[in-house]
Amino acid sequence: MHCFRITRPALTLAAALASTLASTLISPLAFADPNLVNERQRPVSAAGQQVEPQLLVDNLDHPWAIAFTSDGKALITERSGSLRVLEYVSPAGASLTPVRISAPVQGLPEIWSSGQGGLLDVAEHQGWVYFSYSEPSPRGSNSTAVMRARLVKQGADYQLQDQQRIFSQQPKYPSRSHFGSRLVFDQQGHLFITLGERYSQRDDAQTLDNHHGKVVRINLDGSIPADNPYVNTDGALPEIWSLGHRNPQGAVLNPETGDLLVHEHGPRGGDELNRVEPGHNYGWPVITYGKEYIGGSIGEGTEKAGMEQPLHYWVPSIAPSGMAWVDSQQYPQWTDTLAIGSLKFQQLALLKGVSSDMSSGMTTGKADIREERLDLPQLQERIRDVTTGPDGLLYLITDEDEGKLVRLNPVSD
Repeated sequence: MHCFRITRPALTLAAALASTLASTLISPLAFADPNLVNERQRPVSAAGQQVEPQLLVDNLDHPWAIAFTSDGKALITERSGSLRVLEYVSPAGASLTPVRISAPVQGLPEIWSSGQGGLLDVAEHQGWVYFSYSEPSPRGSNSTAVMRARLVKQGADYQLQDQQRIFSQQPKYPSRSHFGSRLVFDQQGHLFITLGERYSQRDDAQTLDNHHGKVVRINLDGSIPADNPYVNTDGALPEIWSLGHRNPQGAVLNPETGDLLVHEHGPRGGDELNRVEPGHNYGWPVITYGKEYIGGSIGEGTEKAGMEQPLHYWVPSIAPSGMAWVDSQQYPQWTDTLAIGSLKFQQLALLKGVSSDMSSGMTTGKADIREERLDLPQLQERIRDVTTGPDGLLYLITDEDEGKLVRLNPVSD
C-alpha cells in the first residue's frame, strides 16, 4: 500500500516515474503502522463490514474537500489556498490507481486563509469547477463566496480560466469561524450552498435579511430561481432556501428521494442531521440539543412550534464534517447508509434507516435511524470530508498539517 507524498514548496517525483512526470515529483510512502494489513487490525463496523484503509496521498496542507470529475480526475482543496488535481487510471472493474498529483492550480481568487477560513469545498458540474472560499473585504471582514471556472491543462500544469463569482455571503463580518460551505447540485439545475452564522452573529440565523446561518439555492450562473420560497417576501434575501442553521459542513442529496440532507455542528452537544426543505426553520439558536461551551442552556429548549426537529442528533458532539451516501455494492453491509466524518472522534458515523424515516413522513429519526461507528486506529486523524469515487469506494480526507487522502477498501470474509 503506497501513497504519493507532496513535499513543500515543490513536489518530488519517485525515480520510477521521473522520465514521464518530470514536472510533478511523487514518492511512494506506506503507512508507518506495520500492522496495517494485519487481520486483527482491520476496523470492523457494528454491521460486520470489514475495510482496509489505503493511504493514497499525504502531506497535504489541511485538505478540506475532494471531488471526482466526469473526465477522470479528482480535485483536492487545501484550506491554506491551494487546489490540486489528482490524475488516476481506472481499469474496468478495478479500483482507481493514482498516477500524478499536480502543483497548485493557478487562477484562484484572493482567499482569506485563517482560523476555519480558506479554500473550502469543491465540485465539478457540467464542465465547470465550482469552489467555495473565504472572501476578504478591504475593511478586514470576510464571508463565504462561491466561484466557478474552467479547468484547463497547459503542459503539466493546470489553470482556472473564465472565472465567475456567482455568490457572496452578505453581510461580510470579521470572524475566523463558521463558514459552512458545502456545495450540492440537484437534478433541476440548482446549486445549494450551506452557510454558517459566523459564530458571534448567531441571532442572524433567525432573520431573512442576511445569509448568516442559511442554506441558499441559486441557479448555476448565480441567478435566483423563481420558485425559491422567499422570492416574494418583503425584506428577505431571495436566495434563501432555509434558515436557523449553525455551521453546516455536510450536505448530500438522497439518491432515492432527491431530498437535501444537511448536517451541522452544534455547540457543546447538539450536532444535527436535517432534511432541509424550502422555507423551513431549523431552530438555531432558539432551539438546540446543545449547551453553551462554558455551560448553561441556549435559547428556549429543544422544541418550539414552527421549528423543525432533526432527523438525528449527537450528544456529545462528534463534530461532523463531510457526508456521502453509500449505495455501492462494494460494501454489502453499508448499502443505503450515510457515512459522516467525525473531526472530534476521528471516525466515521454510519447511519442506516434515513430513507425509511423520510418516506414515512416522520419529523424525527431518533426511533428508527440506527447509528454505527467505524474506528480507524491506523489513521487517528480528523476526518474532514468523505465521498464516493467512480469505483464505488469511499475516500476520506483528513484535516491535519500533513493531511491524507485515504481509501477504504472492502475486505471479504
